[in-house]
Amino acid sequence: MNSLRPLAVRPATGGDSLAIREFVEAHPDSTPFHLPAWSAGIERGCGARGHCLLAEDGGGRIAGLLPLTEIHSRLFGSAMVSTGFAVGGGILGDGVEPLAEAAWSLARRRGCASVELRGGPVPSRWQRTEGVYADFARDLPSGDEDILKAIPRKQRAEVRRALGLGLDVAIGRDLAAHYRVYSESVRNLGTPVFPRALFAEMLAAFGEDADILTVSRDGQPLASVLSLYFGGTVYPYWGGGTAEARGARANELMYYALMRHAAARGCTRFDFGRSKIGTGAFAFKKNWGFEPRPLVYATKGEARETNPMSPRYRLQVAAWKKLPLSLANRFGPLISKGLG
Repeated sequence: MNSLRPLAVRPATGGDSLAIREFVEAHPDSTPFHLPAWSAGIERGCGARGHCLLAEDGGGRIAGLLPLTEIHSRLFGSAMVSTGFAVGGGILGDGVEPLAEAAWSLARRRGCASVELRGGPVPSRWQRTEGVYADFARDLPSGDEDILKAIPRKQRAEVRRALGLGLDVAIGRDLAAHYRVYSESVRNLGTPVFPRALFAEMLAAFGEDADILTVSRDGQPLASVLSLYFGGTVYPYWGGGTAEARGARANELMYYALMRHAAARGCTRFDFGRSKIGTGAFAFKKNWGFEPRPLVYATKGEARETNPMSPRYRLQVAAWKKLPLSLANRFGPLISKGLG
């Protein structure tokens, strides 16, 4: 009658990695952000310490888990985040209350002012946040023509125009091209870029389940995206385009090409990721025929403010947009590592 015993919560050790991965891969609500590979990539790429709490049944089998990333920043404060640098995570499986209590205890011991859960069930008496972000995901057809037909008419016309502009698509692990495009893209949005090491470590941690798709014109990268593949779903996670990408419709070609590539790999879902409600990115994803799914986050303790659209960061964002790219790339990683 082990199943009747209360769940026991303990910190994971290095020897638990295989069991954790098997549990995550088998759970219907899991995301790539629950995998040990994600935490390992964050730890090596950004220096943010990872933790994982396990809820086990009486037989010592994993019944639930909570991966956490420890964030300390002079600018943004400290937090224990599930999961760091991700748009998802949170408690997976059973043991919601004991896992949440253990996370809060761990945060206090490690000097963190709060715990942030990005998804999953909301523990009792935790602050609930919704109506800020939404996720966009839908089924992915298997054939090229069906993929194109699934795109709404107006957006489909933009894709067809992009197909006729002589742009080149390359799929591989060209980190140099990706970082050149991505760093310019986020600078233009007024936000600091993540360290290049983060992307290198994620490619290493996920292996064949990660790649980079880049759209170029005459050898010049215009748009690029680093994607993860997990559970039959493709996650285009870190993507962007240069100032020239819009006129060349490189972003339209990039996402259509990624849909084709993912379907060829056997993916049946396309997760466009989260966007803040009311933004241009939110509207862009709706134009592709994706319906928003509101995201619910939970916090305990002194909540941080890391949203770049917050009024308190308005002047900083405006100033960052004007920085030379070389300076933004030099100082951006020093700041972004504290965002988590």
